[in-house]
Amino acid sequence: MRYLKKRRRVIGKGADLHQEDPMTGVANLFDVGVVFIVGLIGALISAYSILDFLSPKTEITMVKRKENGRVEIVTKKGKQVKVEKVTDKKLQGEGTRLGIAYRLKDGKVVYVPEE
Repeated sequence: MRYLKKRRRVIGKGADLHQEDPMTGVANLFDVGVVFIVGLIGALISAYSILDFLSPKTEITMVKRKENGRVEIVTKKGKQVKVEKVTDKKLQGEGTRLGIAYRLKDGKVVYVPEE
């Protein structure tokens, strides 16, 4: 019986009871991932000036070209947002001349309003 007690003590001293858990690094990787995602969202907000679009004092006009070739014009004045779809349909009617459009050599169209 005495032999068993000694043996237990020897095994208890030699065994490392505070072994590291191999999954502790995964928690650190999760934290790093969250910080990276928050930084990426902040960079995208500043790159695309999204905060200007959310501000009620600014007026913004944005031309958006979709994948299927359609064009949308998004206009924001105060809290009102207006989306207009541009089509290639020909229209007829009476009106007044607003300005002149020029097509540049690189294919861009520039509109010059008349005063």
